[in-house]
Amino acid sequence: MDRPAAPATLIPGQPTLKPLLHPRLINTPDEDPGLLVEFLFERRALLFDLGDLAPVPPRTLLRVTHAFVTHAHMDHFAGFDRLLRVCLGREKALHLFGPEGFVDRVAGRLAGYTWNLAPGYANDFVIAATALHADGSAMSAEFHSRRAFAREAEREARVENGVLLREDALTVRAAVLDHGTPCLALRVEEPAHVNVWKSGLEALGLTTGPWLRDLKRAVLRGEPDDTPIRAARPGDGEAVLPLGRLRAGALSTTPGQAIAYVVDAGPPSRNGGRIVDLARGAEALFIEAPFLDADAELAAQRNHLTAGQAGRLAAAAGVGRIVPFHFSPRYAGREAELAAEAETAFREGLVGPRGAPDR
Repeated sequence: MDRPAAPATLIPGQPTLKPLLHPRLINTPDEDPGLLVEFLFERRALLFDLGDLAPVPPRTLLRVTHAFVTHAHMDHFAGFDRLLRVCLGREKALHLFGPEGFVDRVAGRLAGYTWNLAPGYANDFVIAATALHADGSAMSAEFHSRRAFAREAEREARVENGVLLREDALTVRAAVLDHGTPCLALRVEEPAHVNVWKSGLEALGLTTGPWLRDLKRAVLRGEPDDTPIRAARPGDGEAVLPLGRLRAGALSTTPGQAIAYVVDAGPPSRNGGRIVDLARGAEALFIEAPFLDADAELAAQRNHLTAGQAGRLAAAAGVGRIVPFHFSPRYAGREAELAAEAETAFREGLVGPRGAPDR
């Protein structure tokens, strides 16, 4: 079950480190699956799955730059219309990712509406959709509101190591699982985390502000110490300092945070290795636990994991904590049993021998 994260590393004389990525389930564990990942100090968010998005305020949905849809079953994709409606009329690009056939799914959803007025909107809302295939190939297309969401700019590409998104401070990687249909498992991580100490800035006569984003990106790109950085001083002043001086006086770098998301996967015999590889060492694993181990045969028939299997996979991956969700409605009123079985299997797996992902 979801446990408090371990205390962050403390550096004498400095505050507790704050993680950049702040993940939370959109709904309760027995409702539509979905994970919102918000960014500390940035007006930006990612979405994993587009089920029921009603709990997410429009102002938060407008911060979403990338959404990753594991597969197009209704409880994972029905919220596309809400996201579309909130973004429509905005000057915004929304990047969507899904498994094989996903571009066709997006095109079909858009084709269900009449867009004769959309070309007259002042702003052009753009959807860029990408479908990842199990062989590592990908198909992409764009849909512009200014052109009535006609399908265009189609292209094929190779996706190396499942990496769907790579930025200076962020990587999102996918593995294709078998749910009776291709289904993506996802991992978001920072290559490293750059911490800025306010006391160090004050000693240099500087203040916080948007300039810190550029500073962090320069560090993550590995730019040399003599790189000039434009910094803010109190009272709207500015200063240009070398990166090395800022690095020595106000920065520290720690290993990056990683979060994994696994939902709608067939039994470990078909998916266990890929799940463990994707989630290995993650701080948190959000993983489906729809059935109890006692109903493992039924779970396999429906291409899902059991709570016990989820816990054992989490332990095999060596994650920091497990967050079980996507509970089957057959256990209404017994959700605590599912959570407890997953947690027990996780704890026992951590102290027991490491071997195959599951029995």
